[in-house]
Amino acid sequence: MDGHRGPQRHHLVGADELVPTLSGAAVCYVNVDNAATTPPLRAVVDAVASALPWYGSVHRGSGYKARRSTAAYEAARATVGAFVGADPDRDTVLFTANTTGAINKLAATLPMDDDDVVLSTVLEHHSNDLPWRARTRTVHVRACVDGTLDLDHLDHLLARHAGHVALLAVTGASNVTGVVPPVHELARRVHAVGGAILVDAAQLAPHRPIRLGSHDDPGHLDFVALSAHKLYAPFGAGALVGRRDGFGPVPQHRGGGTVNAVTLDDVAWADLPDREEAGTPNLVGAVAFAAATEALERLGWDRIMGHEAALLTQLLDGLAEIPRVRVLGPTGPGAVAAKVGVVPFTVEGVDHGRVAAILGYEHGIGVRNGCFCAHPYIAHLLGLDRAGAASWVEAVRQGDKRGAPGMVRISLGLGNDHGDVERVLAAIRGVVDGRVSGDYGVDGHGEHHPVTGASRRGVVTGAALV
Repeated sequence: MDGHRGPQRHHLVGADELVPTLSGAAVCYVNVDNAATTPPLRAVVDAVASALPWYGSVHRGSGYKARRSTAAYEAARATVGAFVGADPDRDTVLFTANTTGAINKLAATLPMDDDDVVLSTVLEHHSNDLPWRARTRTVHVRACVDGTLDLDHLDHLLARHAGHVALLAVTGASNVTGVVPPVHELARRVHAVGGAILVDAAQLAPHRPIRLGSHDDPGHLDFVALSAHKLYAPFGAGALVGRRDGFGPVPQHRGGGTVNAVTLDDVAWADLPDREEAGTPNLVGAVAFAAATEALERLGWDRIMGHEAALLTQLLDGLAEIPRVRVLGPTGPGAVAAKVGVVPFTVEGVDHGRVAAILGYEHGIGVRNGCFCAHPYIAHLLGLDRAGAASWVEAVRQGDKRGAPGMVRISLGLGNDHGDVERVLAAIRGVVDGRVSGDYGVDGHGEHHPVTGASRRGVVTGAALV
């Protein structure tokens, strides 16, 4: 592989687009916001283009296009199942809109007793926490100081709730720090007390191979949830894959496609997966999803992981040399092996929103800032105490999001290369050294934008500034 280019850079749509900056110059966009969403692979766009002329009604038609569309949809289901090592006989693959929809579906349908608990963790994205809080008593596993999962606390909770743990809901890779918990080891521990495990694989899937494992292996994964838009296929599809016996007899959503027969007095529900896929399926999203998984498999995980490790090493080493920059999560020896390519940082004395705005408006670098839908984890990493967290929540309730705690996140993807990382590091050095050309204000959402001149240079700005 060329050490100066991403392994699939030229196969990504929009990888080398020019964007305007405050200086008036156009620069090649650097996308290091891949943890939020990814650009489509050309192979994905080609697969969608090939499917569209034959688009028809999936599962509901005898015409040729309907039959062909149904076959394409079910082939996509099989491909996505194979991508995570699902057992076709004992597992089911349900297409959803995204990971959030997948987890909400499981939270609504997973059979539980009244005295059962769900173990979530402090590391979780809100989508793998709030649905469980709404369903049943939810207890949170703590995080260690470096942001990794506190396995001793997990063991304590498993022992305390043994026999009543319905599920451990845990991230496969943190969308904040990139931390990768040992999910198969966690599965063995939770299975030993009679529980099941759900892995939120939204961030893990683009970076590491996933295998559910044999149902006879104590380390097997019962359920995984993932999104195509984080897998270079942003066409509105996600998936929930897992044990057929882990779903109740009544679907989350009721309607077309979920039944075998209906009378005014009775309903005969359909079998899985149809029972849990109400309405007209997203054929285009499923085809795109499957095409992306095939493209990643063709590229090869050794190649993907090796390139990412090289970029992550360069990024962490470079950030360590910049004064006033603090990297959150694992650092030092072993950090690269302990995480995927997601790196949050702060700059002492500079609001995270301002840092992100400068990188975007002045350098053409796309990052994310804020709390990344993981507020408890951010509070833990920043050392925010209960009083500080309460003050933050109250200010937000009053409509003021300015000054909210947060970080800047760099997240690497297939299209990134060593030149991208060097541009990011150089831009951060400029922020630290005060080499900033714009004047920035803050809007009511806490977002920073240039105060004047941006529109004349063709730079899109945000809402009214305060």
